[in-house]
Amino acid sequence: MSDRDRKDRSVADGEPYPSLGLARGTVELVTHDPRWREAYEREVERLRPRLCADDENGVRFEHVGSTAVPGLAAKPIIDLLVLVSDLDDAGGVARALEAAGYEERPDDDVPGRRFFVRGPPERRTHYLSLTEVGSDCHREQVAFRDDLRANDDLAAEYERRKRKLAEAHPDERSQYTNAKASFVESVLSDVLYSGDGDSLV
Repeated sequence: MSDRDRKDRSVADGEPYPSLGLARGTVELVTHDPRWREAYEREVERLRPRLCADDENGVRFEHVGSTAVPGLAAKPIIDLLVLVSDLDDAGGVARALEAAGYEERPDDDVPGRRFFVRGPPERRTHYLSLTEVGSDCHREQVAFRDDLRANDDLAAEYERRKRKLAEAHPDERSQYTNAKASFVESVLSDVLYSGDGDSLV
């Protein structure tokens, strides 16, 4: 589907951020859309009063993933972190997310997080990771995002690899994700274990 077709469909659906949405299991990269930042901010504004009402310590939000890196092509799905002080005591936050239209995916294999998706299976628009402040999930996602933002050459190399893998695995999201893992791990190894990531905790 072309970007123009996606925009036409989204405008008809009343979607204010027309480059959002991708079917479960598929891979499609689109040119970076600056409105992804606005989509993230709007979602935080929608979620904050719902989530903070059930958590007296409040929650924190982070925009992560490729849509959070200016200029980087990405799957048109907004990735958010919702950060809490204690994941074991986050049942109220999880219920509030479900009431806000998120579906929990209990088969998630990432330690230390609860994973939620928003949007119907044929058009997922948001991925949300509920995790503790300072967890590996938190530190790794923020560190990877920040390194891509700070290093244009690294971001360009990541995009080149992603485009090649997307062409090879357009209907095999898990293979696409697994194939990116070694690159992501190499970046995280440099950032988190060289002393540069201490401020993320």
